[in-house]
Amino acid sequence: MAGIYIHIPFCRCKCNYCDFYKTVNTSLAPKFIDALKTEILQRENYLDNEPVETIYFGGGTPSVLKKNEIAEILNTLHRHFFISPKVEITFEANPDDLSMEYLQEIYQAGVHRLSIGIQSFQNEILKKMNRRHDAGQAIEALENAAKTGFNDISADLIYGLPGLTANLWKADLKQVFELPVQHLSAYHLTYHEGTAFYTWLKNGTLKEMTETESVSQFQILTNMAKENGFEQYEISNFAKDRKYSKHNSAYWLGVKYLGLGPSAHSFNGFSRRWNVAHTESYMKALKSGLSYSEEEILTENNKYNEYILTRIRTIWGVSADELKSRFGPEKATWFLKNIEKYRASGLVKQQNSIYTLTEKGLFVSDDIMADLMFI
Repeated sequence: MAGIYIHIPFCRCKCNYCDFYKTVNTSLAPKFIDALKTEILQRENYLDNEPVETIYFGGGTPSVLKKNEIAEILNTLHRHFFISPKVEITFEANPDDLSMEYLQEIYQAGVHRLSIGIQSFQNEILKKMNRRHDAGQAIEALENAAKTGFNDISADLIYGLPGLTANLWKADLKQVFELPVQHLSAYHLTYHEGTAFYTWLKNGTLKEMTETESVSQFQILTNMAKENGFEQYEISNFAKDRKYSKHNSAYWLGVKYLGLGPSAHSFNGFSRRWNVAHTESYMKALKSGLSYSEEEILTENNKYNEYILTRIRTIWGVSADELKSRFGPEKATWFLKNIEKYRASGLVKQQNSIYTLTEKGLFVSDDIMADLMFI
């Protein structure tokens, strides 16, 4: 089993909180797709002919692509990889791009799963984030996606935002759970250097939410998700009727994946590769036969730490037995020694050899993960 991630680097405008690599020069799209097809050809052996179970269009904003461009990318992947008949194809989109016509086009192109960047249903907050859509367009996009035939729809929301009170956050969640959504990804705002929000925070224009308020909003999220039948299967991800994101779950379970496009990362179990985070440089390198990526060979400590980092945050947890078989008794002993205080204090629960975070442990997950790292 393997996955493919495709980074579509184009956005019609830049959001004030986002630090993912993107460019607003959408006129580069045709040349970018030519370069992408070249990279697909060059890296067709990266997954060792393992069946590709997931394809994920991320960005940037994949919904700037036209139907024929999406089909062209998918057709090229089918020519060079063994794509499973049951492949999950996820497509990130902005609400204002999702007209009924466009939804029908991407559905016919083979997209099975939508991940729609709602972020908020509060118009003033959307304006502050420099989002192009309003709350009405967000609601309409979700409803129209269901009418088109999509039955695996994910919505993204952000909490911890300036001006987002507890009551407004409850209203956002109430709204999303009333819509035809099977999956929710909810992330706490992070102030990334280089974003407008970061600059405004540093000059005092924005005020960061207190830790107490952040914890309260996280608790509101987990409680309301549970009340509405959504299972928290990862710290920031919730699914109804086990409609987990297969692609993201594969990341957390250590499945190999190929990343295509500028800034995309790849993992094959032994090393990590990442492409240059610049569209023109990426295209020029592929046209000229130059290098466009860097690689890090993973040490045994790297592999252990990544296993802890990705697994402890999920419902599948960390297996002490698997740690011992994969990384040896020294690291398994290290883990058991360090996890015990969290188990004893109720932050971690144990079932047989599997350790997972409790609801209380989720609030301090970063501290727990850091303490379990093997340096």
